[in-house]
Amino acid sequence: MNRGPIAEIDLSALQHNLSILRNITSEKPVIAVVKADAYGHGAVPVAQRLQDAGVAMLAVAFTGEARKLREGGIRVPILVLFDRGDMEDYFAFDLTPVIHDRRTALRLSNEAVSRGCRLPVHLKIDTGMGRVGLSADQAVSDVLSIVELPGVEIAGLMSHFSEADLADRSYAEKQIGIFQKIRQELSGRIGKAVICHMANSAASLSLPLEGFDAVRPGLLLYGYSPLETQCGLRPLMKLSTKVLAIRNLAAGSPVGYGRTFVTKKPSIIAVVPIGYADGFSRYFSNNGVMLVRGVRVPVVGRVCMDLTMIDVTGVDGAAEGDEVVVLGQQCGETISAAELAGRAGTIPYEILTSLGNMAKKEYIN
Repeated sequence: MNRGPIAEIDLSALQHNLSILRNITSEKPVIAVVKADAYGHGAVPVAQRLQDAGVAMLAVAFTGEARKLREGGIRVPILVLFDRGDMEDYFAFDLTPVIHDRRTALRLSNEAVSRGCRLPVHLKIDTGMGRVGLSADQAVSDVLSIVELPGVEIAGLMSHFSEADLADRSYAEKQIGIFQKIRQELSGRIGKAVICHMANSAASLSLPLEGFDAVRPGLLLYGYSPLETQCGLRPLMKLSTKVLAIRNLAAGSPVGYGRTFVTKKPSIIAVVPIGYADGFSRYFSNNGVMLVRGVRVPVVGRVCMDLTMIDVTGVDGAAEGDEVVVLGQQCGETISAAELAGRAGTIPYEILTSLGNMAKKEYIN
């Protein structure tokens, strides 16, 4: 058998979510984030649908991700957010790097000059994330010095929000202020108009966008809002597997490593072929839920590397081979990535990337 879980990816839901985004943002150009294998959904099929839908650009973390997209037939411009490694891929695969410091800009300039070409780049300004980017207090001088380098052409200015998903948006508004001040100081001094972008999913849904030329969403494309309101978004991923074995256990029987669960009454325990090697976290031990025949059933005992046990005592007729839904809908019941994130003390991003990582993917158009 194939390794446990199967992820059904609904690409029509992706199109639906993109339409909602466009309505909310007044049709601003979309830089769609498809890093980390499109948040576990499969980068090439997702990118293909986004390309067909007319997004302006795709964004990935590293050149290796971009190379796979190009090899998969993706022709839309690709922004590489973080990579400072081999320069070759930027030129070989027509990629747009994000520059975080002048040293990298100089390396790219020298490489472009040696090839007799000009490379479009986006410059990142750190407005308060404290991670990567040109320091805000030196950004204007740094940008102007990069403008003078031969072989590179500034096509974009960008930044990243630290907490646009909080109810208190004062810090996000401060970051906007810093970015817009720098943009104004650079106005007319860096050649042709550049694309300015900063708005992630949360900012696209909740913050004023008048000063930005494009939005850069990730999570909401995959059906989840980082805010309390879901805005009619539809999750793309349903993750399921099948019951591997049924055990009839007497009261007082231990289940799993460490005997962390002991049956209090005669119980029917189903063994499911999914574990932490498949991205189903050990935090779900005696804490998670799954769906069997439309009934929510608890995870019992510790999640193992390849297997998890669930208590199906209350499920009429539960049998080996039954579908078990880990994420998504079954018979009107739903387990969302947001719910799983709450149970595991994490965020939906981690749930999606973890569960989608090892699952066999099947696509619905």
